[in-house]
Amino acid sequence: MALGSEVFEAQSRSTVTSNGEKRESIQVVEFVLGKEHYAIDLFDVKEVVEYTSITRLPNTPAYIQGIIDLRGEITTILDLKHRLSISETGMIADEASRIIVLDDGMARSKVGILVDDVTSVSTFEANQVDHVSTSMSREETAIIDILKRTVKLADKETTELIIWIDIRALLRDIMIIT
Repeated sequence: MALGSEVFEAQSRSTVTSNGEKRESIQVVEFVLGKEHYAIDLFDVKEVVEYTSITRLPNTPAYIQGIIDLRGEITTILDLKHRLSISETGMIADEASRIIVLDDGMARSKVGILVDDVTSVSTFEANQVDHVSTSMSREETAIIDILKRTVKLADKETTELIIWIDIRALLRDIMIIT
């Protein structure tokens, strides 16, 4: 069994359909970085807040954007674009930008990630999850799987791909996870 499948099973939630069939689903927070759509597990998210001015810290790694005061608590803000080696082309922090504050149990201190926009909280069924096949391991990419959604644009159906990332693995890599 692939590691992505194990993560999917561990994070999935059982539901029962109206005809009594059991199915597995996952809930994610979808967001935009540059021109691509990404998702992280909903249960790793505490809240989403509007972009606010970030105080930069000297002598910190480039992926640490800085800190904010979030209701009296200092919150470290990570730059996922830098951490994931995403080109800076695309959006720059503005009114659409959001900070996804991660669950308190994930790190030694309060942590948020800066994203260009949060698009939705979505549920995906097992048949909407596709495995990634690259020469790099999941540990190297922090990609769990690819989520697929059929969307209708101008009377034409197309498949939208959302990159499901393992935010815990990213935090573990930068050694701020508990």
